[in-house]
Amino acid sequence: MAAKLKKTRYPGIYKRGSRYVITWEYRGRQHKESFATLAEAREAKGSRSAGEKRPRSRVRFNDYFEEWIESYAGRTSRGFSETTRPEYRRPITTHALPRWKTWRLSEIEPADVRDLFGQMRKDECSTSQVKKLRAALSVMFATALEDGAVRSNPILGVRIPASREEEPEEGKAKALTRSELVILLGALSEDWHLFFEFLTHTGLRISEAIGLRWEHLDLGESPKVKVREQLYKGNRKRLKSKDGKRDVPLSPGMAQRLLAHRRDSYQGPKSPVFASKAGSPLRPENVYRRVLAPTPIGAGFKIEVEIDGEQRTRSTVSFHTFRHTCASLLFEAGRNVKQVQAWLGHADPGFTLSTYIHLMDVGVGNADFLDDAVGAKGELVPTA
Repeated sequence: MAAKLKKTRYPGIYKRGSRYVITWEYRGRQHKESFATLAEAREAKGSRSAGEKRPRSRVRFNDYFEEWIESYAGRTSRGFSETTRPEYRRPITTHALPRWKTWRLSEIEPADVRDLFGQMRKDECSTSQVKKLRAALSVMFATALEDGAVRSNPILGVRIPASREEEPEEGKAKALTRSELVILLGALSEDWHLFFEFLTHTGLRISEAIGLRWEHLDLGESPKVKVREQLYKGNRKRLKSKDGKRDVPLSPGMAQRLLAHRRDSYQGPKSPVFASKAGSPLRPENVYRRVLAPTPIGAGFKIEVEIDGEQRTRSTVSFHTFRHTCASLLFEAGRNVKQVQAWLGHADPGFTLSTYIHLMDVGVGNADFLDDAVGAKGELVPTA
């Protein structure tokens, strides 16, 4: 039989054995919650009195996760792509579940999240792996917050710890210089030159580029690419945001090369612009393994890394490198942040600015132009 509750000098706070218990009513029922110290009990009682009367959920992390991952339908009007579900399930199952399986969902705090990310770093997980886990957990806890299973999202504000293996500027967009681009494109075989030149011209994501059909290209007087969908893991799907739907202008030279390519490869309006030898859409993993990994290494774009105690050579060029190079060339040509955002299909110009601000950092420049704008005595020089 449980010990009786003994009153303390604080209304609604009792003592049972070595623990302190608070009581309150919520929706016509009395609820209790125990704490190790009187200070914790007083703080909780104050919260209840201030209006936080919903009892703390007792659901376990594993139970909530299993139900959520099967039923989650997205948090926006766009819904949720089934191809994303395994991308959420995998990192949580691999990293979070072994640690938090039997924990109450409401007991997980930001410090626990930091510990988990820190352990992943000790286990030599990449930044990409930690980011994927953070994204999945953030969505799950956001849903739990809406369900009343937690009072706050413990993922918010928790930063990913730096890796000892990564260079200090890890995370910055890596763009090729004009000379580097010439060297790399020159090292590619003729079969692949147009594809990677196209990525640099348009800044398309790899999923958008391989998803292009001939019906998406307008090669007339005002040539452009109509970005309308993407191909992700073999599945044709909608773009990530409404801003991803865009028309990207093509230079006359690129339009001419695409016209020549169409004469040689056109199989109908719905056939892929860039196809495999079998006529099917390209698979990024195959292109990377056969072309984008070995070619840059041979051209000197490489880095030595240690994996399992062995030195390995890795390419420093990825598909996204060409997207970053496109952004760099646009800024160099004088395009502003809003224009680059629209060109690349970012949802927020703030994201564009934060991602590429280092590409715009050319100092404050000189003051020569002010002589033309302001007179020697500080008087405005009238314009004609």
